[in-house]
Amino acid sequence: MSGSTPPTPPAEAVGVEGCLLPGYKPFKPEDHGLDRGFRCKVPQEALLRLLAGLEPDPAAGAGEAGDQASEFGQQPPGPRLGIGMDSCVIPLRHGGLSLVQTTDFFYPLVEDPYMMGRIACANVLSDLYAMGITECDNMLMLLSVSQKMNEKERERAMPLLMRGFRDAAEEGGTSVTGGQTVVNPWIIVGGVASVVCQPSEFIMPDGAVPGDVLVLTKPLGTQVAVNAHQWLDQPERWNKIKLVVSKEEVKEAYQEAMFSMATLNRTAAGLMHKFQAHAGTDVTGFGLLGHANNLAAQQRSEVSFVIHNLPIIAKMAAISKACGNLFNLIQGTSAETSGGLLVCLPREQAAKFCSEMKSQGSGFGGQGAAGGAWIIGIVEKGDRRARIIDKPRIIEVPPRGSPAANQDNSTTSPAPSPNVS
Repeated sequence: MSGSTPPTPPAEAVGVEGCLLPGYKPFKPEDHGLDRGFRCKVPQEALLRLLAGLEPDPAAGAGEAGDQASEFGQQPPGPRLGIGMDSCVIPLRHGGLSLVQTTDFFYPLVEDPYMMGRIACANVLSDLYAMGITECDNMLMLLSVSQKMNEKERERAMPLLMRGFRDAAEEGGTSVTGGQTVVNPWIIVGGVASVVCQPSEFIMPDGAVPGDVLVLTKPLGTQVAVNAHQWLDQPERWNKIKLVVSKEEVKEAYQEAMFSMATLNRTAAGLMHKFQAHAGTDVTGFGLLGHANNLAAQQRSEVSFVIHNLPIIAKMAAISKACGNLFNLIQGTSAETSGGLLVCLPREQAAKFCSEMKSQGSGFGGQGAAGGAWIIGIVEKGDRRARIIDKPRIIEVPPRGSPAANQDNSTTSPAPSPNVS
């Protein structure tokens, strides 16, 4: 979001028209004292190197039996998940329970502060949903208000953003009980999600086996859609893509991306248990391939993930190609925000999972692309890495509300095709 033009808050921020704030300009890094090429996500390899410094020292607490260091080094039994995946899993000292917790925050990427609040909350909760957890006990909100916004802008935009975050939390069956708010050169929004649960309530992300099928629960291309929408007001950028997409198609794709990002992955989390999922993660800042690689590296069995199909918001693949693969969308490294779950399922359960996602799904903003899932690849014996084949099948996912989206599209829940057998 930019602080240059104050929005006029709608009476009710619901429905398609009610969620759009005319005159509210897209977030531009340079408007917030950042370079034009600035990105808020630390590259995956650099992040993993940084996080290595937080790993506990194996020698810590290994003193003589009975001394204080040894006692403090003892850990309660139970599944444990530390740095590197979506959430941490910490066995608690009492009752065989575990604390599952996650945090995330980022800069605004859509024009509407209410929708941005919903997206931020959905993105935080998604880390719990990726482990099959459907309930969250508590949320905290993290908010940085730009010092470049005047008082009128703050009073109009920030309450909408906070309301969107709160509404999404309530939709997820939880509540926001606190957090932290600061003044900063730029707007930042995010939160913390926590739940105390039995081990049976979550699925550790390490059980994939050869023969499993990979399923994705939201289409790719949100970054491309958001950028293309900004380019409508930038002739030098628009001229690069106008031959492959119309302005109306860009607006529809942007709206689809916004509603998709604001949709909770809670339904998919519940279905992970019903259909015996073996592992899962959510697709966010490192793109499909980045998160698939991260998940593959976590597996107990020696497996590899092979991706054959890419469900992408309609026209976004063409835009990416017209830009000289600026986004690396087909290569799988285009960043997503509040993306879908990437789930490893038994082969015989995958099509059923997709079918039920379609029948139950009614993402924020109405039935549409968010109400489905796609079989995108397989798990085979390998070296705990992921790859996308040279010429993946592109599944064009029409924006919700469009005539094509209202048709019964058999690719929404396909049985594994010969090329993923």
